[in-house]
Amino acid sequence: MTDSKYFTTTKKGEIFELKSELNSDKKEKKREAVKKVIASMTVGKDVSALFPDVVNCMQTDNLELKKLVYLYLMNYAKSQPDMAIMAVNTFVKDCEDANPLIRALAVRTMGCIRVDKITEYLCEPLRKCLKDEDPYVRKTAAVCVAKLYDINAQLVEDQGFLDQLKDLLSDSNPMVVANAVAALSEMNEASVSGSPLIEMNAQTINKLLTALNECTEWGQVFILDSLANYSPKDEREAQSICERITPRLAHANAAVVLSAVKVLMKFMEMLPADSDFVSTLTKKLAPPLVTLLSSEPEVQYVALRNINLIVQKRPDILKHEMKVFFVKYNDPIYVKLEKLDIMIRLASQANIAQVLSELKEYATEVDVDFVRKAVRAIGRCAIKVEQSAERCVSTLLDLIHTKVNYVVQEAIVVIKDIFRKYPNKYESIISTLCENLDTLDEPEARASMIWIIGEYAERIDNADELLESFLEGFHDENTQVQLQLLTAIVKLFLKRPTDTQELVQQVLSLATQDSDNPDLRDRGFIYWRLLSTDPAAAKEVVLAEKPLISEETDLLEPTLLDELICHISSLASVYHKPPTAFVEGRAGLRKSLPARYEGMQEAGNTAGSSSAMGGGSQPQVIPSQDSLIGDLLSMDIGGPSISSVPPATGQPPQQPVDLLGLDSLVSIFIFDFSFEKKFLGDAAATNTNVSQSTTGLLGDIFGLGTPQMAMYCPPKALWLSADRAKGCEICGTFSRKNGQICMDMTITNKAMQPMSGFAIQLNKNSFGVTPARALQVLNPLPPGMSHETSLPLNTTGAIQRMEPLTNLQVAVKNNIDVFYFACIIPMNVFFTEDGQMDKRVFLATWKDIPAQNEVQYTLTNIQGTADTVVQKMQQNNVFTIAKRNVEGQDMLYQSVKLTNGIWVLNELKIQPGNPNITLSLKSRALDIAAGIFQAYDAILHS
Repeated sequence: MTDSKYFTTTKKGEIFELKSELNSDKKEKKREAVKKVIASMTVGKDVSALFPDVVNCMQTDNLELKKLVYLYLMNYAKSQPDMAIMAVNTFVKDCEDANPLIRALAVRTMGCIRVDKITEYLCEPLRKCLKDEDPYVRKTAAVCVAKLYDINAQLVEDQGFLDQLKDLLSDSNPMVVANAVAALSEMNEASVSGSPLIEMNAQTINKLLTALNECTEWGQVFILDSLANYSPKDEREAQSICERITPRLAHANAAVVLSAVKVLMKFMEMLPADSDFVSTLTKKLAPPLVTLLSSEPEVQYVALRNINLIVQKRPDILKHEMKVFFVKYNDPIYVKLEKLDIMIRLASQANIAQVLSELKEYATEVDVDFVRKAVRAIGRCAIKVEQSAERCVSTLLDLIHTKVNYVVQEAIVVIKDIFRKYPNKYESIISTLCENLDTLDEPEARASMIWIIGEYAERIDNADELLESFLEGFHDENTQVQLQLLTAIVKLFLKRPTDTQELVQQVLSLATQDSDNPDLRDRGFIYWRLLSTDPAAAKEVVLAEKPLISEETDLLEPTLLDELICHISSLASVYHKPPTAFVEGRAGLRKSLPARYEGMQEAGNTAGSSSAMGGGSQPQVIPSQDSLIGDLLSMDIGGPSISSVPPATGQPPQQPVDLLGLDSLVSIFIFDFSFEKKFLGDAAATNTNVSQSTTGLLGDIFGLGTPQMAMYCPPKALWLSADRAKGCEICGTFSRKNGQICMDMTITNKAMQPMSGFAIQLNKNSFGVTPARALQVLNPLPPGMSHETSLPLNTTGAIQRMEPLTNLQVAVKNNIDVFYFACIIPMNVFFTEDGQMDKRVFLATWKDIPAQNEVQYTLTNIQGTADTVVQKMQQNNVFTIAKRNVEGQDMLYQSVKLTNGIWVLNELKIQPGNPNITLSLKSRALDIAAGIFQAYDAILHS
């Protein structure tokens, strides 16, 4: 009879019966009772009351019974920690048993019992098992170290288990090596510091590669993943490792194949792109990836998601394998869609004919989602392969003639993109598109058709009638359609002003007076005032030449792609998101592909080059810190030293810069309801009317008549207390106003006598901060009085590295004595106004800065959207270079320039609804990273 009998329904009083059976003298009866207990526990019954009785059964030589008791202990030890201590002696005794299976079982169970009291007793048996003569016990003990690290990381480091694990990497048994690597990898992932617990070297790597051939498939996966984190010291070592890993590509297990591909993809980056070895490796990578596509659908999907990344990074690998990505009739929809995506990525002039033939077939399928994607794919092929554009347009027209509703709508959406890519080339088909106007019911298709009509209004005789037909149900339309309709009618008016005045007035009225949507209303007001004040300017704005759309709009951002290549064969490569995006609490350095060796040397040679940073002054080298107290005590606090400081340049204060052209737009935003008169009147007269005060209604609403918001300034802190300075109390902070750093202080006289003769001296510091003029304080300062003063600062003084970096040591002198104190300057006051980097320079610099110079932080509990972040940071001289949305996540790329010429490049990842923001920053001087993070944190929480 099978063990299923233990899971049958039980009667009342069962616990009492089991208790007596567990205490029976007969071994067979005792074993049956334990099986019943485990069965009850498995189906969710509470049998914790039997804990003492089950623990008593541990004293047995029967391996089966011992396993069952250990299973029970693992389940209930946490709820009964005091009782679990009873089992410790047996564990310790079993760790020295003659049977290696029992020794391994004991150490494994102790590792699984997550009770602090037991971990204290685990250390000694674990140390012995790590040196056990039997490899089965050693490999089990290796995994137990990782479990113990999860419970108490400090204990593992203090007890020297890390060194013992490192010794196991040299073990003669490959499975022990694999488990040691797995344990170290697990511990590295959980490490708070983010730095590797054990540094790999060439000797260790050689041992891992030797073990690779003999261990199990999962052991191979662990070893390959560990190799992927290693950086070879030179090109020769990288090539040698690749040669020894290549045979893994022929493995039957898909996980081993993908892990091998990951290592090869990473190490290929270090080798010369034109070398014969890279060419050979590229050819060898194709067959294993193709073989993965003959597996079951679920494995196919994982393989396809990984291939998608590989094709984006190295399209040459699979450029001759287009046919394997052709869709089969019985493929699940998720496999079909992935194959379609890869087909487009591999499309080229050489294979476009067969790709188009396939796509046309797919467009006649029954699956609606798949057909839509196939039609879009045809459009993407037209944009990617210029020579095929005509054939693609012809194919799309054939599909439109089928009159299948969803096919027609998708075709119109992609034809709009083709018009953008190839202006004035295929406009002859517009009449065919207009015939299908009545069938369009999806917002994207309607918006695309409206865009086409507005863009080519001069070629469509009845364009006004067509747009008017959309206008009838304006308020019922989707926002996307409303915005497109507004723009299209304004375009039509600018092209044919005589017969469309009524139409444009109607749409502007609907957009500005009847709509609740702020985007639509704002755009309506802008068009209204543009047309009112200067139709010529309106023409230049609305009918401006549009940039051609890019070939691949859905490619992953390069740094994200490089990171995902390092995560091939993991969940990140399936989601196409970095682990930090979906694993809570994950932090540390991001993985990225290494640079080629000659490229790395060049980067090292030009590390200080200002041209790489888009021009500007050379970053100043910060010397090491010497005796600071000696410097302060030897300072001359007299007047001459202050007067020797060069005065600030006597330029008049500049007006706030009109970054967005708001000064010129203010007049546009002022309401004026005499629209018809100005519309048809003389432009010069209207200009005179509009150039009026900027404090109109919208000026008040948007605060356009008020000065720009000030930079973030931390609240004043107590720098020098009265009891330390004989009654002179100084509170202060630092600010940046109109490009000038200021030391804002409140000096209070809490003594019984007046204070006079105030002077200040600053010690050498990391940023060369020095007074721009003498300290001006009320002279004399009567007892009980406070005086507010602001001391302008220059950054032209002597430089000396401080710890922390922005530490400033100050000496203040008055008629009573000289007083010393130190304060911290917030990093944001060093952010300069000329820190906006050109997009191309930003991208080149980001790639040029080594991956090890990238640090990641998490900004917690940040309220607001990406736009709020952009605005707040812009006010503090942090400039947004680009903004992208990747799978619902906003990516901001920002640049900062410090007063000493050092540039910092930042990437922010903002998930809507998530108050935590990931900040990744790159700089050639990583010392400033912590200060930049603190500045971001303070500004965004202000």
